[in-house]
Amino acid sequence: MWSYMRWNAGSRVASFLLFCVLLQLGLVSCQTTWKTLSGKAPVVVSKGGFSGLFPDSSKLAYKFAPLLSTRPAVLQCDVRLTKDLYGICLPDIKMDNCTDIPNFFPNTSSTYLVNGVSVSGYFPIDYSTSDLVNVSLMQAIYTRTYRFDSSFFPILAVEDVAQLNPPALWLNIEHDMFYAQHNLSMKTYIKGLVKNVIVNYISSPEIGFLTSISSLTSNQTKLIFKFLDLDSAEPTTNLTYSSLLSNLTYIKTFASGILVPKTYIWPVSPDNYLLDYTTVVVDAHKAGLEVYAGNLANDNLFSYNYSYDPLAEYLSYIDNGVFSVDGLVTEYPVTPSEAISCFMNLNKSSMSHGKPLVISHNGASGDYPDCTDLAYQYAVDGGADIIDCPVQVTKDGMLVCMSSINLMDDTTVAKSVYATRMNVIPQLQSGPGVFTFNLTWDEIKKLKPQISAPQSSYKLVRNPRYTNAGNYMNLSDFLAFAKNKDLAGVLITVENAPFIAQKLNINMVDSVLAVLKASGYNSTTSLPVTIQSSNSSVLVSFKQKAPQYKLLYTIDEQVSDAAGPALADIKRFADAVAVEKESIFPLSGHFMTTQTKLVENLQAQGLSVYVYVLMNEFVSQAWDYFSDATVEINSFVQGAGVDGLITDFPATAHRYKLNTCQNMGNSTPYFMQPVQPGSLLQVISEPAQPPALSPLPILSDSDVAEPPLPDTTKQVTPNAEAPSKASPQLRTAVSISMLIAVLSNALLLFV
Repeated sequence: MWSYMRWNAGSRVASFLLFCVLLQLGLVSCQTTWKTLSGKAPVVVSKGGFSGLFPDSSKLAYKFAPLLSTRPAVLQCDVRLTKDLYGICLPDIKMDNCTDIPNFFPNTSSTYLVNGVSVSGYFPIDYSTSDLVNVSLMQAIYTRTYRFDSSFFPILAVEDVAQLNPPALWLNIEHDMFYAQHNLSMKTYIKGLVKNVIVNYISSPEIGFLTSISSLTSNQTKLIFKFLDLDSAEPTTNLTYSSLLSNLTYIKTFASGILVPKTYIWPVSPDNYLLDYTTVVVDAHKAGLEVYAGNLANDNLFSYNYSYDPLAEYLSYIDNGVFSVDGLVTEYPVTPSEAISCFMNLNKSSMSHGKPLVISHNGASGDYPDCTDLAYQYAVDGGADIIDCPVQVTKDGMLVCMSSINLMDDTTVAKSVYATRMNVIPQLQSGPGVFTFNLTWDEIKKLKPQISAPQSSYKLVRNPRYTNAGNYMNLSDFLAFAKNKDLAGVLITVENAPFIAQKLNINMVDSVLAVLKASGYNSTTSLPVTIQSSNSSVLVSFKQKAPQYKLLYTIDEQVSDAAGPALADIKRFADAVAVEKESIFPLSGHFMTTQTKLVENLQAQGLSVYVYVLMNEFVSQAWDYFSDATVEINSFVQGAGVDGLITDFPATAHRYKLNTCQNMGNSTPYFMQPVQPGSLLQVISEPAQPPALSPLPILSDSDVAEPPLPDTTKQVTPNAEAPSKASPQLRTAVSISMLIAVLSNALLLFV
């Protein structure tokens, strides 16, 4: 299991004392007065426990949530009644998706009117607790992992959750009028429950129910009025929730707080961009009401403004300079806990180029099209330490920054007049493409950029408003842009150099060096330059001709380690190594299995290690990271000890470097400790275990060693034009490949 799964009050006290000392020394900053109603920090309310990972309302979800949450950890139970008047915790009034009840009572579903709407399914009111004793909870959200469903998670009564001794218990009670129609009284149930169970919060969207129990609860129980959709009608008054929102002084007569959907506070446009925040929180605080933001989940972001970063969303509710909600109701308590304890009031303009280095990947390509001026500017603004330029060559010999040699990957060339230049070059890729050397620089500048979408198979796209925005840069423009920026250096990536030398008769090493020299990057006062390549021959050539530049070797396959001779060979020509994420933490079924010794062994040779490519989209991350890019970053930095992060989202990585929960040793909060590889696998029952991972290969000397680059003396200069005629070999390859592509497309018309 997790290294931090045991609660230790002493370490919490030590953590607090250490934080106070650091605060006095000025080493950390802290907001001493929160913009909440009480002036205290917001609480984190775990809906159904840690339901973002485990089945909602399961014992494991409830036990796991407090371990990765701020104190007091609040556990929320959505109460449903059985026909024998037991209160059970279920995420929905129906049991169809959240349990396996159809396996025990097939074809026994019912149809009822629920708030005037006909609903069919398996309802708890049709079953007694003895009927449900063998029914197991399941993950109701199909995009989340199903592997925990194979374990038996019995449906819990409210008393069962109370026996877990949660720091605070929140009961959410809906459909009181529905139960009354079936001769069940939620009021009677609550009256008996509070005699034996301490309930800290009770929420309901029904005014009549809250007023009916006000005399039954003690002063330690807060009554919270829950708002539903603005246009929905509240059952007791038949007024819309929108109209009730305009009369908060009335709400204050029977409740101490309100629970609202997050879009009440930060509404979004139809195309999922944030609109201006509302005055809901400020107005509620003026009326003496606490405000709790609901519907928060790391894998359920509704605004592109957050760049798929859930931590950014939580911070928008508590660290906006105007207001702070009093609580965050979430299915992933780890992330709001990070926000509250470690990421408040950060000075994002503060720059430190220390470890880990934040290195952009095609600029800030998570927010803007790859390698455009917008992507580079956003990378700088977001705090990147190093910005990168993957160098390609054009038909007229211009070195340009493009994420791929194939223009079809990141431009609209397929829809342009230049699509006729499509051809197949097997040395570069198996399919057809329009390559940078097929077009002149002026022709490329006429194309529109196209934002990358590495998770498009999951229907996740990036920043649609800027899909085709920005302008491309040539290498000279890029180097000029980087000057006078607060950067630790620039990174120039050179790939396909052997092919370009053989087929285009261009020496890429000499060409890049010529542009660097012309741009003033060969002096000791210029920004440091790092050259990156997966070709050792390229780096060997740079080391011979320009030893002043740092060299970064990319291992472009997943490996578990590197043999001694391979390590020695890499050390001969490189200063640092870039490795894939899964070469450090291998995955099986999207779960971490172990940690390799690759980073340790590379660093033992004096080589820095950078991990690639980090993304904010939760589908790019192992389940162990809780759909939180910050948890993933923390595991690579604190757990694996990498020296740098190559990322599509530099702002997320830069913000991590500023967090105030660093350097706390054993007093580090549990939610800011690195994930222990393999811990979640231990929770999965044997039948549901993902397949055993085949051993990753070990990098050998033969994988690293390459013959020298082909001997060619031709180089391009910043403004030189390449010969208008391609080499005979390339013309032949293009002609045959183009013929094959045309014939293939013609055949498709008859299929």
